[in-house]
Amino acid sequence: MEELELKSEPLQPRWYSTDESESLRQGANRWRNGVRSHIWRPATDVYETGDTIVVRVEIAGMREEDFSISLTGSQLTVRGNRPDIQERRAYYQMEIFFGEFTTEVELPGPVDSDQVTAEYIAGFLRLVFLKDQPNKIHVTE
Repeated sequence: MEELELKSEPLQPRWYSTDESESLRQGANRWRNGVRSHIWRPATDVYETGDTIVVRVEIAGMREEDFSISLTGSQLTVRGNRPDIQERRAYYQMEIFFGEFTTEVELPGPVDSDQVTAEYIAGFLRLVFLKDQPNKIHVTE
């Protein structure tokens, strides 16, 4: 049996000025159509209950009017822009994303687009879609 020796450096605090923080956000960048984008994606859950489909987006620090929500067919898109704090600071750790975000989800089934409720409470945007019930056609003899 071969032994592997793992080497690691201890964690050391690193100071980053506000000006340097933009370059640190590069890890949050996404590739879209071959072009690098600064748009980030918040954590999103999609689940269903008996007669609804629920989409929950974790996005603290926003106001209800800061969201743009669209539904095209079964494709739901939630967009917004979480403003950064405008103060000079030095980071020890940087994990909270600011700026433009988007999340796109494919709803698992047809929904009634006229029966949608949206609420933003305690940092979560919650969209509830009523499942679209198929029309029943009765055949007579």
